[in-house]
Amino acid sequence: MTLAQRKRELVATELTETALQLFAHRGFEAVTVDEIATAVGVSKRTFFRYFASKDDVVVQFLAGMGADIRAELAARPAGEPPSAALLHAVSVPLAACGDHAERTLPVVRLILRTPALLARFLEHEAGWREELAGELAVRLGLDPADSLYPRLAAGMALTAFDTVLRRWSEEAGAGGADPLVLIVRAFAQLAPALDAV
Repeated sequence: MTLAQRKRELVATELTETALQLFAHRGFEAVTVDEIATAVGVSKRTFFRYFASKDDVVVQFLAGMGADIRAELAARPAGEPPSAALLHAVSVPLAACGDHAERTLPVVRLILRTPALLARFLEHEAGWREELAGELAVRLGLDPADSLYPRLAAGMALTAFDTVLRRWSEEAGAGGADPLVLIVRAFAQLAPALDAV
């Protein structure tokens, strides 16, 4: 990576982190692009070199979660049962959430409580479902056009992921369970169906 690429990545990361924290503390609608740029010490024009809108900051955060899930599923051992592979895959972003709760919890709450952002989140989850289904089909040697299993399994895994995120966001700070504990509990209930392939 060149020095210019590293600098660009650092600016993008700082814009993302700053914007997400401002959104989480003041509300998505209350924060302007000017305020994000000023907080980072760049111009509004610089902000728009990285993001088309403030919505795109959140979308990029979500895209990263989906990429992490798919990469982990692809990296799992070939002979591993589908329930174990999917559990490990959806655990990656949940582990990051739990490890950095002070930073991620406000963002997760913001996404789940802001209708426009929730709509974008659900849109991304639909894309993740297709990607996971494709990856599962390859892992199991199934034709995704002929088999219902890959989409059903991916949908079950992401429903568990979504349920855990919501539960964690509601209960965190009030003695609520760790997201990794919750996802293991969820998959204990799903495993018989996921592994009956």
